[in-house]
Amino acid sequence: MLNDQAHQTKLPYFYPFKFGSGEITVLSDGPLELGDPRENFLGVDAATVTEMLDRNFLSSSSVTLEQNIPLVKINGKTILFDTGMGTSKIFGPTTGRLLKSMQEAGIDTLEVDAVVLSHAHIDHTGGLCDRDGKLNFPNAEIFISESDFDDWTDGGKLDDGFKAQVENARRNLLPHRDRITHFVDGQEFLPGVQAVHAPGHTLGHFCFLMQSGNDRLCFLGDLTHHHILLMERPWMEFKYDTDPKLSARSRTRVLDMLATDRIPVMSYHFAWPGLGNVAREGEGFRYVPAAMQMLSR
Repeated sequence: MLNDQAHQTKLPYFYPFKFGSGEITVLSDGPLELGDPRENFLGVDAATVTEMLDRNFLSSSSVTLEQNIPLVKINGKTILFDTGMGTSKIFGPTTGRLLKSMQEAGIDTLEVDAVVLSHAHIDHTGGLCDRDGKLNFPNAEIFISESDFDDWTDGGKLDDGFKAQVENARRNLLPHRDRITHFVDGQEFLPGVQAVHAPGHTLGHFCFLMQSGNDRLCFLGDLTHHHILLMERPWMEFKYDTDPKLSARSRTRVLDMLATDRIPVMSYHFAWPGLGNVAREGEGFRYVPAAMQMLSR
């Protein structure tokens, strides 16, 4: 269980590091309370989930996910990847701190040239607008796949369990349709940013390969939600996937590519700040957290 008081008084929730000729600052939208792992990570028996968590010194009664949002300054652009929960508290009281994290990092929302959305779920698009529907990043062009824009603002293909997600997508995306641009698989739609289609979590879910100089990084979005469960057993299913079987195929394909090419990764939901590498291990993969770089200011 999270200690709310401790969370309110913790150190600033941002982490900058050099990336090629530019810089990346990881910003937190705050921990997200997912609940009982045996109800959210499916496709294996509950005892297996418990054993995996116990073996890795993690709680087997409740899972809390981080929300790690990279703000990337490369090639003359300031790019924000995903926007957090915004004002919604459906996943607990500690979400929705992106703007506070930016303030702590000394970053003005007016600096953001582009907001890139991995997919249309509420914890990724919820911070695009304020309570009144005004853009939190008024100078930014918004990038999202056409499939996710259509699916989640229409809602006709989705069951009633996603009603709140559809309402969020409509509120954050539809009023700003004139500044939204779509991308396709393999496209370098911003300088140094390439789209990698990884469908299943949503049908229009994307990861993003970034490069500046000799440095590369893949922002995984929601390719995998947990650094143990969906890495050791990538064929395990996740409750909130639109197509769990397709999601598992995408997960194994992209993780295999990243392990082969030794490309560093950043995951939206891994333990703060979500940076590391992917290695093959057994029938799955292993996440190796990266050492932190301490920049002087």
